[in-house]
Amino acid sequence: MPRPTAAQLAYGSATVIFSTLAMLLLSQTSSGLGVAVIALAALGLGLLVALTVPLPKSRPAATPAPGTADAGVVTEERVPVQRAIVPAAAPQAAPESVYEVAPSGTRGPAGP
Repeated sequence: MPRPTAAQLAYGSATVIFSTLAMLLLSQTSSGLGVAVIALAALGLGLLVALTVPLPKSRPAATPAPGTADAGVVTEERVPVQRAIVPAAAPQAAPESVYEVAPSGTRGPAGP
């Protein structure tokens, strides 16, 4: 069963609220049984309205008209792009000490 759309929820909820208010005001009932019957009738009416809201039309995929494939229509064939393979760079050796990391012209850490 598909999930309800926003329009279905909005129309169904508005129907329940407004039909409940209208029926309560028109019937002028004050008993609990009367209110329960009106509430159930309003819920049923809201469900009916929510189910009859037209669903959005899904667009069908574009298909060629019958007979056009034989009428000289050129169709494109999609071919994946060939990608060049780039060789991996040679791994660099890790520096042996902190002095090798420091850029030229700078001093290394102070020490004894």
